[in-house]
Amino acid sequence: MSNPFTQPPTKEQKAAADEFTNSCVFKAGFSGIAGYGIGLVFGLVLSGIEFSSPVDTSTSTKQQIKTVFRDMGTKSLSSAKNFAIMAAIYSGSECMIESYRARNDIYNSIGAGCVTGGTLAVRTGPRGMAAGCAGFAAFSAAIDWYMHRDD
Repeated sequence: MSNPFTQPPTKEQKAAADEFTNSCVFKAGFSGIAGYGIGLVFGLVLSGIEFSSPVDTSTSTKQQIKTVFRDMGTKSLSSAKNFAIMAAIYSGSECMIESYRARNDIYNSIGAGCVTGGTLAVRTGPRGMAAGCAGFAAFSAAIDWYMHRDD
């Protein structure tokens, strides 16, 4: 009996894999996972240089270290969650906009930035959502222009 993992994939299997990996759900999910990982590292680095909570010098060194590491872990997880949400919203909305427009240009990034900024600022009301939309759209346009300026 042959091992199915040693056989090359068929054309149908390749087409199904391509269709799945090109779907907006996959792109948003994968971006969320990658954003979580980047957020963990980013949060860990930034929490290591931030001095927001004073160290209680009356406790033992071991207890101080535990407190600092607990604080670093909390900040890292918070940053990871925020990056994951932001990446998933941006990637998913950009994919949907690109699928709808059937074009790949800077306007997809601008629209996705606007959707992301507005969605993340939904608790601040319409004025905050408009500012979030404009800010993320401008940032997305600048990044997209920089990344594709040689094309």
